[in-house]
Amino acid sequence: MVTGGCLCGAIEYEIDGQLHFARNCHCSMCRRATGAAFATWAYVEKKDFRLTKGQALLVHYPSSPGIVRTFCQVCGSTLQYIAEQDFPDAFGLALGTVDGHPGCRPMRHVMVGSKAAWFEITDDLPQSESAPDE
Repeated sequence: MVTGGCLCGAIEYEIDGQLHFARNCHCSMCRRATGAAFATWAYVEKKDFRLTKGQALLVHYPSSPGIVRTFCQVCGSTLQYIAEQDFPDAFGLALGTVDGHPGCRPMRHVMVGSKAAWFEITDDLPQSESAPDE
């Protein structure tokens, strides 16, 4: 079982399954949402995810057409990237919110065509100018 939560501990979750397709997204929206050079997301099946604490504190923000991001209304921690139309049975979970090892590692960098000018990718992971289908 994978567990995790927000910075202040007001929201906690459990995952009864595997995380998949972890990636580092360098798009400007993810950078702004996290305040970092990129966001690391892993896909989780909705059926495997359960909020165990703080559901009323989970705020939904429609960041662009078809995309909803969630965060803690107390501390602002980014938690989910939901693209219901593209992935009706799964969503992206902010990997930095996981307690311990999530059971997967980032497999690629996506949206590097809009990465932060001040950040240099120095690892050997594959890179995509945009977001590849998977």
